[in-house]
Amino acid sequence: MAATPEMRASDGDRDRVAAALREHVAEGRLTVDEFNERLAQVYESRTYGELATLTSDLPDIDLHTLPATVSSQSRPRPRRGTQAGLKAAWGAWATASAVNWVIWLIVVISSVHWVYPWPLWVMGPWGAVLLVGTIFGRDQKRS
Repeated sequence: MAATPEMRASDGDRDRVAAALREHVAEGRLTVDEFNERLAQVYESRTYGELATLTSDLPDIDLHTLPATVSSQSRPRPRRGTQAGLKAAWGAWATASAVNWVIWLIVVISSVHWVYPWPLWVMGPWGAVLLVGTIFGRDQKRS
């Protein structure tokens, strides 16, 4: 049975129209304010006809072949979690090393004697472990 404009729309129908509106915002056809207005109307709509009027001035979108979906399937994704974790670990190491060197420098300036550069013992082993993890912990393809 073909859907007529007077037929009642389901929650799934409203969700599909909302997804299409989100895609139109992403492509720049709608502003955020226009999207918010139409989205409120989508969830107040009762019939197919009311839903159709909300997208009548917009081109049809096939939600199954969106550009973002096609491009993400065609190329392998980098492991961003690993990269972000590695950057965070190096950032923590650099911050802790800098704080230790500043403390050491203050002690050297305020004392009359030369003070052994103890921050080397803080940053050395930690940095060595991070370096080994960075070099040998890269994405390795598993067979």
